[in-house]
Amino acid sequence: MMNKAFQHIDEYIGSFPESTQKKLYLLRELIHSQMSNIEEYIGYQMPAFKYKERPLIYFAGYKNHIGLYPGAEAIKNFMQDFVNYNYKFSKGAVQFPINTDLPMDLIQKIVKFRIWEIEQNKKS
Repeated sequence: MMNKAFQHIDEYIGSFPESTQKKLYLLRELIHSQMSNIEEYIGYQMPAFKYKERPLIYFAGYKNHIGLYPGAEAIKNFMQDFVNYNYKFSKGAVQFPINTDLPMDLIQKIVKFRIWEIEQNKKS
């Protein structure tokens, strides 16, 4: 699956089983719904989004989970949520099990946090 160089997000999502595709499309829609000028691209061979020319968030599908890559500050900010929901996470990523619904409210908060973070950095 990951041995192909993807040109766009539809191609990436299309490489997964249908049940995973639905979740990846849902995630993509949620990210775009947070701000009108979010651009998408392929970064590090996974779906990536930028806001005001700055990387916003990445996601990736795997056999057993969907990975969300919002960066270290967002992970720190939402760490307690990940602990409460028993999600695996690392310095820059969180894993949502493939066999459960995506936590859309939490993901929305993470995307909004990242947009806020980019806005703050633009001012400095």
